[in-house]
Amino acid sequence: MDMDFTEAAGPLRPEILVHCYRMLGSAADAEDAVQETFLRAWRGFDQFEGRSSVRTWLYRIATNVCLRFVEQRARRVLPAGLGEPELEWHRPARSASAGTRWVGPLPVDPAAVSGERESVRLAFVAALQHLPARQRAALILRDVAELPADEVAAALGTTTVAVNSALLRARERMAREAPDPAALSDPENPEIKTRLLRYVTAFEQADVRALAAVLRADVTLEMPPHATWFAGRDAVLGFLDTRVLRRSGWFTVHPVTPPANGQPTLALYAGTHAHAIQVLDVDPDGIRHIHIFLQPELFPIFGQPVSLAAEPDLHH
Repeated sequence: MDMDFTEAAGPLRPEILVHCYRMLGSAADAEDAVQETFLRAWRGFDQFEGRSSVRTWLYRIATNVCLRFVEQRARRVLPAGLGEPELEWHRPARSASAGTRWVGPLPVDPAAVSGERESVRLAFVAALQHLPARQRAALILRDVAELPADEVAAALGTTTVAVNSALLRARERMAREAPDPAALSDPENPEIKTRLLRYVTAFEQADVRALAAVLRADVTLEMPPHATWFAGRDAVLGFLDTRVLRRSGWFTVHPVTPPANGQPTLALYAGTHAHAIQVLDVDPDGIRHIHIFLQPELFPIFGQPVSLAAEPDLHH
């Protein structure tokens, strides 16, 4: 790969990766899409005439790669997108239908998404997946990447009138589906750090009363790959108390840096074994949403060991 291409395109790779993640809802799919995007761009770089910026050119290639991926694969969801919350927390968690594809977390340095933290939050990315693919692309290119409407139209092979129509429908749906921007979790906020520490301590000590003190009344909990999810403090605490928190000291919890989606993120170990990645929405009133990804295969993506037995300095 010649240095001209590397110098021109290389610094844009993190931004294009996050773009593909917004389009696809999966860190692994986004990485595949970025690799294909940069391979196509490298092969075509000699023909790049500079009529647009390299950034716009890469967004155009990446968007079309992602649209092809979307056509070939089922839409990704979170459990709340599959039905109503579970009311009986003592029941075993329900399995999702075969072939269900989950929205997953992405390691994102909050500093890298300064000014656009909302657009990389897990709930926002999940809401994007409910949009038809071309509406999703139009919204991301125009409102997140901030490309002019004519460049969005060129990327999608359509007209500015069609782009504006797609944007109108996409914005209306996102106004209903997307999270409240006022509820942003800043992992570096001292008040949120304090609440997070209290949550970690309560979880490790299996202290349900202490957990109750840090959860909002309207807290929700989701745990892919199970379809079951819970809404409300009583239901969430009931589930954690009866199905999860066996005894004090069973779980070890480590903060994760960089966090998932610019949100407070925890690596949860059962004994010494990787158990789950938790991604939280936290505000000054408490924890409002708990995503528990029961997928140990995510640990390496976040630079976390899959076993504490091999990392004695990490096990307390």
